[in-house]
Amino acid sequence: MSEQVEELEGSELGTKDFWENSYTRDIANYRNHGDVGEIWFDEDSQNRVITWIARQEDEIKEDDAIIDLGCGNGMMLIELAREGYTNLTGIDYSPKAIELSKTICRDQELPIKYKVVDLMSETEVKALGEFKVVHDKGTYDAISLHPNDAKTMRTHYIRHVHKMMRDDGLFVLTSCNWTESELVESFGELFQLRTLIPTPTFKFGGKVGSVVTSIVFVKK
Repeated sequence: MSEQVEELEGSELGTKDFWENSYTRDIANYRNHGDVGEIWFDEDSQNRVITWIARQEDEIKEDDAIIDLGCGNGMMLIELAREGYTNLTGIDYSPKAIELSKTICRDQELPIKYKVVDLMSETEVKALGEFKVVHDKGTYDAISLHPNDAKTMRTHYIRHVHKMMRDDGLFVLTSCNWTESELVESFGELFQLRTLIPTPTFKFGGKVGSVVTSIVFVKK
């Protein structure tokens, strides 16, 4: 029997205004000090995913289409470009995030495509095409924190991610708000668990847990 996934309490982290204000500050810091801003969930979480992708060399080719959902400052894709991947797209619903990521990318002289896209818009998602790898580090979490009807937004997100994946595609998701079992339950109608990317664990009260969950899904 499936379990009901309990919704998270709403937060300003789930609103567009919060991220527009945050990236406005980051743009100023980058221009004034060269600071690219925060890497969501820290560099270790990012590097673990990049290492996992690089190890799938028989399945993920350097010219395969890879998209980063909620790309923020774009550093995830910049690091993938440095690893040799050439068909990279970053999307974010925050125009300020895309302005920052484009500026950093231009300064790095890397051929990465960045676009303003609302993941809740079926039309905008369809226009993106299909991808071998769909990556998300924190965007599903932010959507889950939206103060107004996050459950419906999560449903749209899951359906739209499914549509942007190739039939042989991989969906790599890192979350600090949801456990493995909750993610498998929420995505289970359209996705099947492929693997977990190991993350650091802690022990408390006799139980073992993780600060973040990095999970890989395939289409059903």
